[in-house]
Amino acid sequence: MINSQNRIFGLDVFRATAILMVVSSHVLWIYPKSNNFIIKLLELFGFWGVELFFVLSGFLIGSILYQSYVSDSFTLQSVFLFLKRRWFRTLPNYYLVLIANIFIAFFIGYQLENMGLYFIFMQNFISKSPFFFPESWSLSVEEFAYLLLPFALFFGTFGFVKNNAKRFLIIVFLLLIAFFFAKVVFNATQTVSNLTDWNSNLKSVVIYRIDAILLGVIVAWIRFNFEAFWKKYKGLFVFFGIGIFFFLLFGITSSNLRIEQSPFFWNVIYLPLTSLGFAFFFPFFSEWKLSNSFLKNPIEFVSKISYSIYLIHYSIILQLMKYFVDTTLMTSFQRHFFTISYLIITFLMAYILNRFYEKPMMNLRDRI
Repeated sequence: MINSQNRIFGLDVFRATAILMVVSSHVLWIYPKSNNFIIKLLELFGFWGVELFFVLSGFLIGSILYQSYVSDSFTLQSVFLFLKRRWFRTLPNYYLVLIANIFIAFFIGYQLENMGLYFIFMQNFISKSPFFFPESWSLSVEEFAYLLLPFALFFGTFGFVKNNAKRFLIIVFLLLIAFFFAKVVFNATQTVSNLTDWNSNLKSVVIYRIDAILLGVIVAWIRFNFEAFWKKYKGLFVFFGIGIFFFLLFGITSSNLRIEQSPFFWNVIYLPLTSLGFAFFFPFFSEWKLSNSFLKNPIEFVSKISYSIYLIHYSIILQLMKYFVDTTLMTSFQRHFFTISYLIITFLMAYILNRFYEKPMMNLRDRI
């Protein structure tokens, strides 16, 4: 586990920003639907928050695997050590919250289907997942990336390229191309006529999304192999990233790139372009180290409990609060009070989950 002295403030900013984006988008469930620009932006935040998590996750696991790959003999033991550490970080919390969600579903009378698939992260592997525990779709993408990448690197060690750094890049790049091509196949074989179908059948399906994490891995490779370039032009890269998101916010509408008129753009280009936009911010944020500031502690706190927040904030806390309290009959003031209460409960419960379950599980991995 990373201690406070070894944490990189810029990456904590990324984690905190990503989870706050996701939570702010789900808060909209409390309020009536609206076409207001701010509301539309908050809806987009939910999507962006998860996409940022994907690239960040790829950057972090890419850094770990790359250093192991080039400095040691990368054996099956290396693969299983990596998986052990990843799984102690992710699986205990996931399974605890999954079981809690199952109990809640029985309590409120929700019909469950294909429950076994959730335990092996297969609920959205090649098709859209059921409506139960909807935020778990992104965890399936993460887990299969964790499983695929180290084994691909291990079997790739027997390839013809002798230089470890180059071989690492080639393996990851080939995987990236393969998953990018999966979207090309999707575009050629399936039709989506609206963003709801696109979200369910493409954006949230594992085989079409692992490239987002792999792009983060390639960003980590660039950091290690072109460090001077990485640091020298970090400001310029931020400018490129801002340019991409400016286009995603305003250029798509002005260019009339509707999903029904431009399916190739939406099915093949849009998601990788979003990942690339976030990737351009990493040279700046990965070098942003902060030793003392009034922002440091709250951002680090939110970053540390971000995984627990992600797991419980929507399907458990907000679901139960909405079940017992009908927000559709509330005044604006009551909705605001309900929202503040929801956020306080979410952060408090996430802290408790992190402090008394997530952290002990992560500490256990070093003793086994």
